[in-house]
Amino acid sequence: MAPDAAKAQKSAKAAPKSPKLRSGPPVNGWLVIDKPLGMTSTQVVGRVRRVLQPRKVGHGGTLDPLATGLLPIAMGEATKTVSYVMDGRKSYRFTLRWGQATETDDSEGAVIGEAEGRPDETAIQAVLPGFTGEIEQIPPLYSAIKVGGKRAYDLARAQADFELKPRRVMVHEITLRAMPDRDHAVFDVHCGKGTYMRSLARDLGRACGTLAYITDLRRLTVGPFTETDAISLESLESMGHSPAALEQVLPVETALDDIPALELSETEANRLRCGQAVSMVARANRDRISDLSNGSIVFTTSGGKPVALARYEAGDVHPVRVLNL
Repeated sequence: MAPDAAKAQKSAKAAPKSPKLRSGPPVNGWLVIDKPLGMTSTQVVGRVRRVLQPRKVGHGGTLDPLATGLLPIAMGEATKTVSYVMDGRKSYRFTLRWGQATETDDSEGAVIGEAEGRPDETAIQAVLPGFTGEIEQIPPLYSAIKVGGKRAYDLARAQADFELKPRRVMVHEITLRAMPDRDHAVFDVHCGKGTYMRSLARDLGRACGTLAYITDLRRLTVGPFTETDAISLESLESMGHSPAALEQVLPVETALDDIPALELSETEANRLRCGQAVSMVARANRDRISDLSNGSIVFTTSGGKPVALARYEAGDVHPVRVLNL
């Protein structure tokens, strides 16, 4: 082969492939998937990405493969509101198995301890007040928490010697829902950010004088999202990238239901979009800001259209995250 021809052939092989262009308008909003058993949250996000092809994507709180239930997925400009969902209340239903402990505090790990004790309803009800309110909780060793720059679950798999520090978490309510047999009990939990159900089950066992681990876990609510908002991954994939699938996407502002809203004029909105503060010190604005306290995060709109997440400080509204919708 002639040198020039060989050079041309080599260049052709090395040329990068043109990226596949996404057609249609950008996807901005929340999709609530009812996560199936056995999948990681990352796997679910990947499959949603293939169907709807959003430019940006994230999720509102990881679920273990063992868990099912609500996995809110943020797309496009909704990714700017993820922290408000993750910081919101959550509710779960879990089944625990009395009398055994596992290395992962759930049924995916090997059994590492056994005990004869099986608490009755009276014994269980007696310990529940100790798990309500702000409590200290040690996360499971098999968790994503970083220790010295490494994930705890990687250290645990390598059988490294390490400890996790207790954390303060909020449990608003825990209720004994059912006792299907002497080995199992079902609980409903309403809690705040960072509460581990596996740790809760483990600690309930200890408080009842025995051992325990989770056999089944379902997330029922996340922030403003409930099971009525959810769609199965299978149903979404059957729709493909179609108008029917896009109709399942909830507006960006759905995640901001608990945040005070502030309506702006078009002139004020444009200032905020340009990164400039908007003054609210004029007497005419007193009614508009009467419910705001210094440092409050507000959801600003103009003409009913989202503008930005902003902070109210000393009479001014400062942009925090501008929503390009």
